[in-house]
Amino acid sequence: MSHSSQTATARARDVQIRSGTVVLQGDLSIPSGAQGVVMFAHGSGSSRHSPRNQFVAQTIGEAGVGTLLFDLLTKEEEAVDEHTRHLRFDIGLLAGRLIDATYWLKGDLSHLNVGFFGSSTGGGAALVAAAELGENVGAVVSRGGRPDLAGDALPEVKCPTLLIVGGLDYPVIEMNQEAFSRLRCEKELKIVPGATHLFEEPGTLEEVARLAANWFQRYLRSAKSQRSLASEDYG
Repeated sequence: MSHSSQTATARARDVQIRSGTVVLQGDLSIPSGAQGVVMFAHGSGSSRHSPRNQFVAQTIGEAGVGTLLFDLLTKEEEAVDEHTRHLRFDIGLLAGRLIDATYWLKGDLSHLNVGFFGSSTGGGAALVAAAELGENVGAVVSRGGRPDLAGDALPEVKCPTLLIVGGLDYPVIEMNQEAFSRLRCEKELKIVPGATHLFEEPGTLEEVARLAANWFQRYLRSAKSQRSLASEDYG
């Protein structure tokens, strides 16, 4: 079901999210009648300005789900990480900031269910945060992610989880298969034929966006919507 007519007037607004001693910059877009909101956890060397994540976010928005694209690192941290490449693999740090952002979001939008979309190392951080937050997270999608980096948190994830991997991204396929076997939640592993790690091949990112939008639309229903479905089932 398309909600594009609702999202036509939805515009992203700049937000600032405090996490410990730092303030993280983000872009929040909530379409009219949104059923939930998806927080993006980008990975190695990326930011909220990633064209790939922005494309996926637009598709999710057209499905009637809100999005929050935000930087997991400050500009100063990004500058350091460009040389050391250590912060992008600090899953504890990234997951902690995702958790702080979730509580920040819930403070203003408590009626909306929260989902995580993680890419690369952000996929591992999203799963660690989901395990910690429990029922506060309704769904997770990982794109070309490193869910294996979530380690012992994997069996603790309770929400429906979709792992998407490129069919030509052989090392990451194996990492996802191993992580998938450790998940105890409702789960799916989708391999996109002909796609490499960044899904740069024609049509492959569109397939990622479609799969993600469908997953979130399915699982991030509001409490009111869930009650309506339940009454229909029994009515």
